[in-house]
Amino acid sequence: MRALTLSMAALAAATVAVPAMAQELQRPSMLLQEGTLLEVSAEGRSTRVPDIATIDAGVTTQAATAAEALAQNNAKMTRVIAALKGAGVAERDIQTATISLQPQYRDQTNGQPQQIFAYMASNTVSVRFRDVARSGAILDLLVTQGANTISGPNLGISEPAQALDEARIDAVAKARARAELYAKAAGLRVDRILSISDGVTPTPFPMRADRMSVQSAGLMVSPGEQELSVSVTIRFLLK
Repeated sequence: MRALTLSMAALAAATVAVPAMAQELQRPSMLLQEGTLLEVSAEGRSTRVPDIATIDAGVTTQAATAAEALAQNNAKMTRVIAALKGAGVAERDIQTATISLQPQYRDQTNGQPQQIFAYMASNTVSVRFRDVARSGAILDLLVTQGANTISGPNLGISEPAQALDEARIDAVAKARARAELYAKAAGLRVDRILSISDGVTPTPFPMRADRMSVQSAGLMVSPGEQELSVSVTIRFLLK
């Protein structure tokens, strides 16, 4: 009889607990019923004049032997790097990018195996210019000192943090204005922001020449203007 009484008590406790649990599960949906959820995505932008340029300057040489090709290449690259330093480019802004040595084969004829007739050596350095206005003159100097391949320039902003913050402010303002528009159209008002998420949108600057031979001097580099953008997604509660 005592065991039956305990079971009845446990059953009563479980009966009370079930509605309580159901109320806890229903609480989020009840909160959503207090207003209308609106999710808005917007993109903010800011612009800056690029203040840094990066190029790849290379030297390519060819000789009958690998040792000779490398020796000639090293001599020319030494002159190129010396010219860069002489033009005021800091040593920390000159970095070796690639070094390669490749055999050159004659075309196969009459079923004969290919034969090596020369070796081609190449050495490329990545150079940063912190004075974009001087980059054209330095490129001319590189060509006169023996650099025969140029890739770039890539123009960028050395310290983009402030510009990105401006883009974020612009994005939030645009999202808020759009939310106000939707709320007004629906006969509601914006009550508060529930969440904000953001992301930087890569905005490549379209000034790049893919690895080309440079034949003439008088190069001119125009920095133009670079755009930075940030996208935000904001959830508003409308009432």
